[in-house]
Order: sequence, then structure tokens, then C-alpha cells
Amino acid sequence: MKRQGVDAIIVAAGRGLRAGGGTPKQWRELHGAPVVEHTLRAFRTHPDIKKIVLVIHPEDSERCKTLQTQPDLFANGGASRAASVRAGLDALSDNPAQGVLIHDVARPCVSHKLISNVIEPLYDSAAAAPALPVTDALWTGMDGHVTGTHPRDGLFRAQTPQGFRYRAIREAHSHYNGPAADDVEVARAAGIEVSVVPGDEDNLKITHASDFARAERILGGRMKIRLGNGFDVHAFGPGDHVTLCGVKIPHDHGLVGHSDADVAMHTVTDAIYGALAMGDIGQHFPPSDPQWKGADSAVFLRHAVDLAAQEGLTIGNIDCTIICEAPKIGPHAQAMRESMAQIMGVDVGVVSVKATTSEKLGFTGRGEGIACMATCMLEGK
Repeated sequence: MKRQGVDAIIVAAGRGLRAGGGTPKQWRELHGAPVVEHTLRAFRTHPDIKKIVLVIHPEDSERCKTLQTQPDLFANGGASRAASVRAGLDALSDNPAQGVLIHDVARPCVSHKLISNVIEPLYDSAAAAPALPVTDALWTGMDGHVTGTHPRDGLFRAQTPQGFRYRAIREAHSHYNGPAADDVEVARAAGIEVSVVPGDEDNLKITHASDFARAERILGGRMKIRLGNGFDVHAFGPGDHVTLCGVKIPHDHGLVGHSDADVAMHTVTDAIYGALAMGDIGQHFPPSDPQWKGADSAVFLRHAVDLAAQEGLTIGNIDCTIICEAPKIGPHAQAMRESMAQIMGVDVGVVSVKATTSEKLGFTGRGEGIACMATCMLEGK
């Protein structure tokens, strides 16, 4: 398989009421967000995940609109887990990646390291899945009494995500009849050899009410918050528009710079680099290098976001303030927010773009250029 990333199917169609609370467990709050939000975020922020399919119960479609982290595709689940997985596989059929990960939504503590550990074998093998060896003694029992023991050698506790070559697992599911504990069972029935990779004790599956407390401790202990700020200035020069946050705004001057001189996007990019303690744009894209002359500043911003993802961090929020007398920013602020959100792969609700003047004071007050300041919060596990 080529190293071009994989897709992910998150199975979230069950009702999961054994965990209590009167609400399906994937929609219960955990560490400030629904369980499904944590699971989606873990995959969305992984640099090797291309598309995410969320398989849901039809009754949950309205709930999905409130998610901060949105999947790329939705699919309605079936009467069984296998039917729901088939729906997710079908949703990818128009343009699938070569590999696919299938994950239970009720495992919200999955780490980037575990996801990577499952993806890596897929470049050489047909399938891989995480598991933990059974270390406790095993008994058989009846009516509250021990009736015997069972050897634990060669026994594993299976986890998800489970990874497969897309076409192979879709074909396996299309010919499988009957119940299946997981997708490894379906794959093995089709003769697919599955490699075992080390699982993670923190990758628990929320099943009972007490599991929420453990998941809360895991997520709380992992959460990382990083803050950064950026500041940039560009002078006015010849031109008939300025580019701010990727949006062209008509103006009687342009902005001067080695790239496209998008002062707002440069500032946000520097804020992300700052939160990562990884320098600034000039260090990553030196203005002395001719290849960046006239470059689209979206290249810089995507690079900063990718670096954050490699560190297991995602954009918590961005606050960008543009300082100028003209042009007027207000009429374009929403388009600018949407542009930046699309480039960064985040919901527009976490991107703020606003403007102020310097009350005719200083170089911005004299109409000599535009200044910008931005703050970024990165968060991760």
C-alpha cells in the first residue's frame, strides 16, 4: 500500500444505554464534550487520516449538527455492528483510500501513537489490530462459584481501531453472514491474515457508568494547552486590492511583501509557531529563498497546522485583530473566518477575525500600512 494516508470509520450507531444516564453513551458529556467529540478529534488531528465517516443512528442526526469536530461523511447505521460498518465502507466507495481504520466511538481515549501503530503495518500487510495480552488468571464459573481454570497463553484483549486494506475488508463484509464481535472476525472468515500490534491500557471502551470516571481521569491527565501570539506589519504599496486571511479586498493600494503579503494570515501562522515554540515564518520560509516570492500564504498556515498535528495538538481557537484605517474589514470578516477555518481544517466557530483602528495615530493611523496581532490556543492529549 502506498504511503498516502488512510480513511477512518467511526461506528456510533448503537444505543449504548448500559452506561446509564438515559442517553446513548456516545452523546453523554465527558471532559467538557460529548464522547463522540473526543473520538472524532483524535482522528481529525492525526496527520495520516484523510477522510472520516461517522456512522450514526438516524435519530442522532440533529445532535451531529452541534459537534465542533465534523466528519467528512455521515452514514446511517444498521441493525448490527457489522451492518453499520458496511454502511461506513459503502460511504467511502466513491473515492476510498487504500487503507481504512474501523473504530468504536466508545473508545474516546485513543492516542495518536496507537493510531500510528495500526496504520504502519498496513503499508506491508493486509490487516492490523491492537490488542493487550491477558495477564490475569482465567476461571470458569457457575452460580457464583469457581468451576475451573483456563490457560491464558495466547489470549488477547482486542481493541480498536482495526486497520485493513479497504477493498479487502469491504469484500469480506459483503460475503459475511451472522454476528461478529469485531471486524477482525469478519476478516479472518475471509482468509485475511491480521497482524497484532500492541494495544494501550488507556484505550478503554466505555461500557458501564464507572468507565466514565476512568476516561475522565485519562483525558484530564493527557490534556495539553499551549498558547502563542503573533504580530506582523506590512506597508502599503502599488495595487488595487489587499489579501487578508486569504480574501481579496478591493483597495486603492496593495500590501508589500515577499509572498502575497497576507499580513493577517502571517500573524496567525506565527501565533501557531509560537504556541509550538518553533520559531516564526521567516525561519521556516526564509524571504531570501526565491521560491516563496509571491507564494500563497495558505502554504505557511497549513505547514504550521501540520506541525501542530504532528505534536498531537489541534486548534482550540484563534483570535485575530487587524489594525488599519482602511479598507473596512467588517463586511469581509465572515468570509475571512471561513477561509481560515477551511485552510486549518477546523470549525469556523473557533476562528475570530475582528478589526480596530489606531485612532489616526502611528503608521496605521497615517494610512501607511496594516498591522495585525493574533492569539492561538492549541490543545491536545
